Amino acid sequence: MSDEEKRKKGIAFFKKLTEGQPRNPSSSRSSVPAAFSRYTMEHLFGDVWQGEELPLELRSLITCTVLVALNREAEQRIHFPGAKNLGVKREQLEAMISHVAHYAGWPCAASAFRVLGEVWPAEES
Repeated sequence: MSDEEKRKKGIAFFKKLTEGQPRNPSSSRSSVPAAFSRYTMEHLFGDVWQGEELPLELRSLITCTVLVALNREAEQRIHFPGAKNLGVKREQLEAMISHVAHYAGWPCAASAFRVLGEVWPAEES
């Protein structure tokens, strides 16, 4: 597959992942170098996320797990709703956060539950 095909596939997937999410003007593309943006779309979203070895729902849950463990709140705000878009249930995210609390720490989990509540209120489950 050509880089251009991967880029198009990556952009299509990224749109699916972020569907319904507000665009944040303070994190405009201009703050990210064009080469990094291109690499993200071609390689990460156009290649890595598209692998056949794992279903998208599992890739999403794995991504969310890593973001919780690393306490990356900004990225959680993208990937928690993205997980919902890909079919991950809120209860699965809650169970994952509780599990990660025992390995990455209670503060990471508390932050993740706060973010989850902001971007995916329980009443929307």
